[in-house]
Amino acid sequence: MSDYRIGQAAEAIGVRVETLRRWERDGKLKTVRTPGGQRMVAAIEVARLLAERRAARPQGGVSRRNAFPGVIIKVTRDKVSTLVEIQAGPHRIVSLITREAADELGLEPGMEAVATVKATSVMVELPR
Repeated sequence: MSDYRIGQAAEAIGVRVETLRRWERDGKLKTVRTPGGQRMVAAIEVARLLAERRAARPQGGVSRRNAFPGVIIKVTRDKVSTLVEIQAGPHRIVSLITREAADELGLEPGMEAVATVKATSVMVELPR
C-alpha cells in the first residue's frame, strides 16, 4: 500500500485522526489531497512516524506495580501544561504533563489510559 486515508494512517500509527490533522497543520506530517479533497498519507510517512514513536518509547520493562490502568475523568489544558485526572480502580491519580504531550496523545475524558509512576513523577500513557 503506497497511500493511506487519514483514518487508516491514524490507526496504523496508534493515534487519533485529530492528532494527525494537528501534525499536518504543524508541519510534522505531509499529506496530499485527492481531487475529491480527501487527505492521503504516504506509506513512507506512516513508517517514519511509527519509527519516531518507537524510538521515543522508554526502553526496558515497567513494573506492573507502577502502572495504574484507568479512565481519564478530567483534562484541564492551559497554554503550557495539562492537568490529567485518571480514575484507576478506587484511586484518583492526577498528573501535570505538557500541553504538547496531552495534545499528541489526544487525551480526552472517557479514554482509557495508564498512569505510570516513575520515581517522584507520574506519566500518562495510552494502553497498548
